Amino acid sequence: MDLDTFNAELGRLRAQCGRPDSNLASFQCEDCLGCASCMFCQRCESCFHCTHCLDCASCSSCTHCRNCQRCHECAYCLESVRCHGSAYLTLCQDCVDSTYCYGCVGLVKKEFHILNLRYPRKDYFEITTSLEAARAAAANPHARTVLPSGRARPVP
Repeated sequence: MDLDTFNAELGRLRAQCGRPDSNLASFQCEDCLGCASCMFCQRCESCFHCTHCLDCASCSSCTHCRNCQRCHECAYCLESVRCHGSAYLTLCQDCVDSTYCYGCVGLVKKEFHILNLRYPRKDYFEITTSLEAARAAAANPHARTVLPSGRARPVP
């Protein structure tokens, strides 16, 4: 092999490896772009070592997160940005080592907070369940709710 052949082949390999859709060392990722060492993710971009994430971007070592951006070592987070070492965050930003926070910004080592205010555990789940139902209804105003009798009715 001469130097020209070597350089041409090396260039081809680098170009193939450097494609944004290459998803290096990833397993069963669907519609992801530029991810590496991820597993079972869907529609993520530029993530590293994430598992079971959906629609995330530039996250690393996250699991079961959805619509998050630039999060690191987070689990079960939704629509959160730049959070680290946290779990069960929703609509949070810049939170660190926190769990069960909803709409919080800049918290460190906190749990059961809504809009940066502490709530008793029971109240936290009641309020966030109600907020999630309202968000879902707002996102789909033509959805139907099911009454305890099993009959469906339109959402007002």
